[in-house]
Amino acid sequence: MSNIFNAKTGTAASEDLPVQNSDSHWVNPTIKNPYGGGPNTGITLPPYYRPTPSLKNNNVYFPGMEELGDDEMRISFIGSTPIPVTRAQAGTCIMVELGNGKRFFFDFGSGCMRNIIAMSVPLTMVNDIFFTHLHVDHYADLPYLYAFAPWMGRWKPLRVHGPSGRTSRDGIKQMIEGMKMMTHWHTDSFNIMPIGDGYEVEVNEFDFRDDNGICYQQDGVTIRHWRRSHAKDGASAYRLDWNGLSFVYTGDGRPDELTVQLSQKVDVFVSEVQPDTSNLQSLKFGVPTVLATTTIDSAHSLHYAVGYMFKQIQPRLAMVTHTSYDEELVPEIVAGIRTHWNGLFQFGAPDVVVVNVTKDAIWTRKAALPESGNLRQPSAREAIELFDLSPLKTEIVFPNTKHTVLDIQEPFIRDQEIDPKKYYPPDVYREPNPIFPANFKIDMKTMIGEKIAQAVKSKFEGIKDNIQGLKDKLQGE
Repeated sequence: MSNIFNAKTGTAASEDLPVQNSDSHWVNPTIKNPYGGGPNTGITLPPYYRPTPSLKNNNVYFPGMEELGDDEMRISFIGSTPIPVTRAQAGTCIMVELGNGKRFFFDFGSGCMRNIIAMSVPLTMVNDIFFTHLHVDHYADLPYLYAFAPWMGRWKPLRVHGPSGRTSRDGIKQMIEGMKMMTHWHTDSFNIMPIGDGYEVEVNEFDFRDDNGICYQQDGVTIRHWRRSHAKDGASAYRLDWNGLSFVYTGDGRPDELTVQLSQKVDVFVSEVQPDTSNLQSLKFGVPTVLATTTIDSAHSLHYAVGYMFKQIQPRLAMVTHTSYDEELVPEIVAGIRTHWNGLFQFGAPDVVVVNVTKDAIWTRKAALPESGNLRQPSAREAIELFDLSPLKTEIVFPNTKHTVLDIQEPFIRDQEIDPKKYYPPDVYREPNPIFPANFKIDMKTMIGEKIAQAVKSKFEGIKDNIQGLKDKLQGE
């Protein structure tokens, strides 16, 4: 057995034993693992911090390659910053996926769409977006989704949820009407394509004062809301409960007793956080210290306060997001949180932190996003929901267009178009037709049958080639 030298006592101690002081007490006896501890457990990690059964890779989440367990929840931090938006951090957006196939989004900040696409989520399946409040960093990418998803085949209305406000001008309904006005030129021009009801929006504006009120209840999922103190009336937090699992997202706001009360027994509690380092922020960004402190003191939660709330709530996993992930300040944020909270803690930043949750386990990873991520078509299950397919209804009937280019464009400008025969190679020429055909439809049964027939044909051709190769080999011998 080897010995190590204890500089404090001037004696040698066995390396198999913990270092003790002269009074034979443990050094830092107050530092303990709150979950029971034991060799190799760390001082903050619980026994349930381990991979869930559905994981294909314990270290990295590869989008589109891992099916969620039937009794599992997956929380993905699609975007994680208020400002500035960077290559590492899009505006705040959290995606929650459930084992029953449901998917929800909480806030929709600037740049989140690029990560949603890279996370292999079909554009047409992005729906049921819950807004905590109407600061632009929480909804900036909504017009982009609204404008393009119907062209991709989401011919049903977009569904959004959010709080009312002090007046009718301050609620989410008014924001959506403003978005429709802002995007009119876009939507009117895209209505030469099959859009259906895609540019309609189902707005669920709930009373922001109805604390703990239910704003969504379908398919075993219940989502509740309550007020938060964020500079102005009309900011909300959310709690999602499903299958004995739960998730809370505070949105922005000051530390408050209502959030503590309504977040009890939650599995994953996610808060925004702003470190109390305004003097440094002043040096970095060139703004007066008082500008930062006033912003925090009227609208946000300090790292000390977040740690205090964690301690009062006692979640299975405590997390922070909606923060500029400056690496030099990360230790300070952790230290501030640890003044009160000694349990399991993780950052929901920078982007695409992924959390898998079951009743027995919680595990966190980062997603590996492809540089060339592109649009994914809906899965068979998603297509059934998107187009209302069934064994008795296998046709996808495209909506007729609202109008054509002939209705919204003067003949003069169309007459200036260059004759296509001047630039088309002759063997690939086709006659341009800017009018989408009326009553267009696709029979999925026929398409699937053709795919199966082609697959069978390819299989038999492969077998035939193998047999011929074997014959040739035998003849050669």
